Amino acid sequence: MCGIFGIINFERKNLVEKNEIITPLGLMEHRGPDDEGMFFDRYVGLGIKRLKIIDVEGGHQPISNETDEVVIIYNGEIYNYIELRDTLLKRGHRFKTKTDTEVILHLYEDLGVNCLEKLNGMFAFAIWDKRKEELFVARDRIGIKPLFYSITDGSLYFSSEVRSILSCKNVSKEMDIQALINYFSFYYVSAPWTIYKNIKRLMPGHYLLLKNG
Repeated sequence: MCGIFGIINFERKNLVEKNEIITPLGLMEHRGPDDEGMFFDRYVGLGIKRLKIIDVEGGHQPISNETDEVVIIYNGEIYNYIELRDTLLKRGHRFKTKTDTEVILHLYEDLGVNCLEKLNGMFAFAIWDKRKEELFVARDRIGIKPLFYSITDGSLYFSSEVRSILSCKNVSKEMDIQALINYFSFYYVSAPWTIYKNIKRLMPGHYLLLKNG
């Protein structure tokens, strides 16, 4: 179990600063006590709290491709990553780690969002493509790994946990009354809603693509 968090200011009003990532990540210490990593690219900030499982020493995230133009943060496990890695090596990709994380990254380089069709596993990940200035966020088919997001004041926030998003000063804590009614009616809040009006769940088997503002 890892915890991922990210901000992208798609209106490009302000650069993302380190202190905007530190607090949300700190709230997910329990999800990833072994390692922490951050990445910044002007209007984009990504962070992860990692639980080390595959390539314990070499799998520090975020992980970038050979040219450092595509970056990923990831929570999950890809069961067929060894087979995918062998195929990608034959296609000329060069790997820096032995992780399933890097397999997703190189698969995205080849197939774009269609890389999801090849993945067998449980996952929530975010890829920032500096070349295209696109953010690609995806969640596994069953929804085993959580992913929440909020669009507020020209910025997109996403995280493995709601409270990390709530810690961001611009995100409203206003309750969604309909979601509250649903909770008292059915004893849960169904996706894509949460108890907060401005925070949604990415549906299982869905992806989010942010481009061109």
